[in-house]
Amino acid sequence: MKKEKQENDVSEVLAQKKLANRQENKRLFVLFISLVLDLLSFTLILPLLPSLLDYYGEHDKGGLYKVIKDSVTGFREFVGAPDTHRWNSVLFGGVIGSLFSFLQFLASPIVGATSDVYGRKPVLLLSLAGVAGSYALWAVSHNFTLFVLARIIGGLSKGNVSLATAIVADILPQEKRGKGMALIGIAFSIGFVFGPLIGAGFSIWARHQDGAFYVVPALFALSLAVIDILFVFIFFEETLPVEKRAQSIANGWQEKAHLINPVSLFKFSSATNMSQKENQSMQRIGVIYFLYLFFYSGLEFTLTFLTHNRLHYDSMQQGKMFFFIGAVMTLVQGGYVRKIKSGTEVRTATMGMTLLIPAFIIMAFAYTASVMYTGLFLFAFASATVVPCLTTLISQFGRTDQKGVIMGVFRSLGALARALGPIITSTIYWSLGEKVCYIFGAVCLLCPLLMLRMVMTTTKKNV
Repeated sequence: MKKEKQENDVSEVLAQKKLANRQENKRLFVLFISLVLDLLSFTLILPLLPSLLDYYGEHDKGGLYKVIKDSVTGFREFVGAPDTHRWNSVLFGGVIGSLFSFLQFLASPIVGATSDVYGRKPVLLLSLAGVAGSYALWAVSHNFTLFVLARIIGGLSKGNVSLATAIVADILPQEKRGKGMALIGIAFSIGFVFGPLIGAGFSIWARHQDGAFYVVPALFALSLAVIDILFVFIFFEETLPVEKRAQSIANGWQEKAHLINPVSLFKFSSATNMSQKENQSMQRIGVIYFLYLFFYSGLEFTLTFLTHNRLHYDSMQQGKMFFFIGAVMTLVQGGYVRKIKSGTEVRTATMGMTLLIPAFIIMAFAYTASVMYTGLFLFAFASATVVPCLTTLISQFGRTDQKGVIMGVFRSLGALARALGPIITSTIYWSLGEKVCYIFGAVCLLCPLLMLRMVMTTTKKNV
C-alpha cells in the first residue's frame, strides 16, 4: 500500500509538471505570435522610407520637413558626407529612427511600472492600441507633420517589447528564462527578415503609383495591428496576479523623474527595497548593455554606407544582406540560444561580444563579398546572443511586482543607446573614414567586454 501511494504521488507530481509546462508553452506561443505580428507591421515601413521622404519632399516642402531637412543638411556638411540623394535619404531616415528610439527611451520604464500595478494584459492592449492608432494616422498623413506625429505616437506606444520580457519573467522560473528570451529574439529575427521584404514589395509597387501610395501599406500595417489586438484580447492570459502586483502607482514609480532621468535610469533608482549588492549588479549589467548597443547600433547603421561605397550594393543587394543576417540570427537563437543552460548566460554573451570585435575588423578591410559576409556571419552571431543573454541576466533581479519597471528601465537604456549610437558613429564614419570608424568601434567594444568578463569572474567566485 505504501509503495502504491508513493507511485501515485509521483504520478501526480509528474502530471502537475506536464500541465505547468503546457501552460507555459501556451503563454509563450501567444506572446511569440503577438510579437511577430507587431514586428512585421513595424518593419515593413523601413524600405518605404526613401519613397516616403521623396513624396513629402515633393508635396510638403515647408514646415517641419524643411526644418529637419536643413538640420540634416547642416549635419551632412559638418561631417563631410557627400551631397547625394541616397545619403540624404539615409541620414533623414536616421533622424526619424533616432527620434523613435528616444521616445521608447522615455516610454519603456513608465509602461513597465504601470504594468506592475495594473497587470500586463491591460497595459499590453493599451500599447497595441496606440501602435494601431499610429498606423491609422499614417494612412491619412497627407503632410510630413502628420507622418512625424504618427511616428511619435508609435514610439511612445511601443512598450510591448519591454512588457514581453517582463511577461517571460512572470511565466518562467530563472532556469528557463533563457529559452523565453531567445523566443523573443526569434520573433525579432522573423520580423526583421520578412517585414522589410513585405515593405520592399510595397516599395516596388509604389513606383508605378501616383499620389498617396503610402495609404495601402499603412492600412496593411493597421490590419496586422488590429489582428494583434484581437489575438491578445482573446488568447493572452494575465501573467501577474492581483495579489502579486505593486500596491499603487506611487510605489511602482517612486518618483516620476526616476523614469526619465538618464542618471536615475542607470542607477535603477525606481527599483526599491533592493540590497546594495543587487543594485550594483543591475547597474553594471545596465552599463554593459548600453555601451554594447551604443557601438553595435551605430556601426549597424553605417553598414548601408559601407556596402554601397565599397561593394556598390544597391537596395536589393542590401536587402539580401540583411536577410542573411536575420536568417543566421533565427538559426542561432532557435538552435543554440534556446538550449543554453541557466547560469551560462554571461559566458555566452561574452563569447558573442568577443566575436563582434573581429567582425568589425573584418568589415573594416572587406573589399569583396566573401570577406564581408564572413564579418556579417560573426556580426549576426553576436546579434543573436548578447542581448537575449543580458536580458535573461537582468530578469533575475527584483520582486515579482518590480519586474515590469526593471525590464522597462533596461529596455529604455537600450533605446537611448540606439538613439545616440547612429549619430556619433555617422560623424566618425564621414569625418575620419570607414576603416577608422570600424576599428574604433571594435576597440571601444573592449570596454563592455572587459566589464562582462569581470561579471563572469565575480559569478564564478560566488558559485
